[in-house]
Amino acid sequence: MNITTEKTLADLVRADFPILQEKVNGKPLVYLDNAATSQKPVAVLNALRDYYEHYNSNVHRGAHTLSTKATDAYEGAREKIAKFINAASHQEIVYTRNASEAINLVAYAWGLNNLQTGDEIILSVMEHHSNLVPWQLIAKTTGAVLKFVELTESEEFNLEQFKELISDQTKLVALVYVSNTLGCINPVKEISAIARSYGAKVLIDACQAAPHLPLDVQNIDCDWLVASGHKMCAPTGIGFLYGKLSLLRSMPPFMGGGEMIADVFLDKSTYADLPHKFEAGTPAIAEAIALGVAVDYLSNIGMEKIHAYEEELTAYLFAQLQQVPTIRIYGPTPSQGRAALAAFTAGEVHPHDLSTILDQAGIAIRAGHHCTQPLHRYLGAQSTARTSLYFYNTREEIDLFIASLKEAVEFFGSIF
Repeated sequence: MNITTEKTLADLVRADFPILQEKVNGKPLVYLDNAATSQKPVAVLNALRDYYEHYNSNVHRGAHTLSTKATDAYEGAREKIAKFINAASHQEIVYTRNASEAINLVAYAWGLNNLQTGDEIILSVMEHHSNLVPWQLIAKTTGAVLKFVELTESEEFNLEQFKELISDQTKLVALVYVSNTLGCINPVKEISAIARSYGAKVLIDACQAAPHLPLDVQNIDCDWLVASGHKMCAPTGIGFLYGKLSLLRSMPPFMGGGEMIADVFLDKSTYADLPHKFEAGTPAIAEAIALGVAVDYLSNIGMEKIHAYEEELTAYLFAQLQQVPTIRIYGPTPSQGRAALAAFTAGEVHPHDLSTILDQAGIAIRAGHHCTQPLHRYLGAQSTARTSLYFYNTREEIDLFIASLKEAVEFFGSIF
């Protein structure tokens, strides 16, 4: 792909995404729900079809040609992911169904075996339910205590409060890298360094970071990092856990079954080496291979280019949103640094009503609590509407969204 300054990034890639040519309610699709899931390029779709048409077979231990080819592609994708996030070894990458499963893996394999009464787990009020509910369950079982970092006046992570909350009793800091509601980009490297000075482990939820920002787990120096493939141009049903090699070796298996064993006897078993110790059963083979292709696709464009283009789009989106009467946008401004999304309310208009009206114009946005109910209660908002961008979106699509949003706000404003 030859990227020049003559065209925008979106101009160069939109043809790679067949769904962007679809019509919804008779109107061209304007897809602005990328924080929920991204669309898939032809290369990823072809990878799924190619696997099932030409070398569908189970991985590992098969001596025939199809199994060997499937295994090579499956493990090759793992190496691509390791390179994508700068892991020290492909053995530090564990395939999971999604980020939720990855966090639960850490919660049960590490948390249950290392946390006890009085130990502290630091989270934030902006966490996705996936990085909240597992720790609630673990705290209830172990007697550990949950502590929460709140927000600054600009609705960002309160780093100073974090410094006050952390103590020698803190055993884990589990935080989102990029908030899926506020859009703030949290200072995870600094947070990790502070946590390490207290001997605490660090888990980073990178679901909204992996598709949009360059990732370097060695630079962040986190102990674990999780992401979901479907938000980064890959299929659903596949995600990954990164963990430091020595730490993963110290953790017992999360689930038992085939693939994760070395030897099985009637009364005991020994387990496979990393990462297979944590991958029980037949995996999502095609999805993992397609995730590797998605990683190739993003890498060929360049994560720095994706981030830079999205920064331009975000600034334009905010400038246009601020011209809509009654709009209240949550999180920091683009000048303060934020991701390419905007959660907002429009006076008394319910977000679901806005979403329904926009859908009639072929415009897809999200409405609800975005799996951050505690954050919405903290903000005093029952729900919000959310527009989220990706590198295949355009200014023209933002203009269409704003025009329809203005019409919806004016319509409901006349009712109220």
